[in-house]
Amino acid sequence: MSTDPAAPVSRSQRKERTRAAILDTALTLCEEEPLAALSLRAIAKEVGIVPTAFYRHFESIEDLGLALVDLSMRTLREALREIRQACTDIDDPITLSIDTLIANLKSHPRIYGFVVKERVAGPPRVRQAMSHGLDLVTRELATDLARLPRCRAWSTDDLNALAALLVEQALSAATALLPGTADPALPSRLLSQSRMLLVGAQNWESA
Repeated sequence: MSTDPAAPVSRSQRKERTRAAILDTALTLCEEEPLAALSLRAIAKEVGIVPTAFYRHFESIEDLGLALVDLSMRTLREALREIRQACTDIDDPITLSIDTLIANLKSHPRIYGFVVKERVAGPPRVRQAMSHGLDLVTRELATDLARLPRCRAWSTDDLNALAALLVEQALSAATALLPGTADPALPSRLLSQSRMLLVGAQNWESA
């Protein structure tokens, strides 16, 4: 593939760039108002396209929201992979997990802000897709927890319950990092909460 910036851009490349620009613009606008309140005309204006061009990429604002959910869940799964890779064969995986999570939250504030807000206030199909996506993320985390020595004998239900608690904790951290609500004490508090959860988990007698 040519790396010359002056090289001609194909139609498919232009379409993909426009789609990415629409998603990026929608995430930015969602920082100020909910997805349901967005106007496709406002999005088109920010992107620099005519309103009818929006429909070449998304059927509706709700359809755009579903694409944002997919993008958000990919980001969450990537965060889990980063934590899993970072915590291999170290003495204190909790501290490193928290550091990796905080870095990921700060790297993708709009993504996590979108998840926090739209999971409860988004259009019905978006909320449903968000719930399903978070369930898949939780199950992936439960699979990671099952590899821990003290969790290997746990039931699937108990692993999923602990994973759900940790996911909710991460989303609470994301809420604390939203613009205007940044909490400088968050890292130390999150570390303490995680230790509390996992100390309790170590003494849990799984059914």
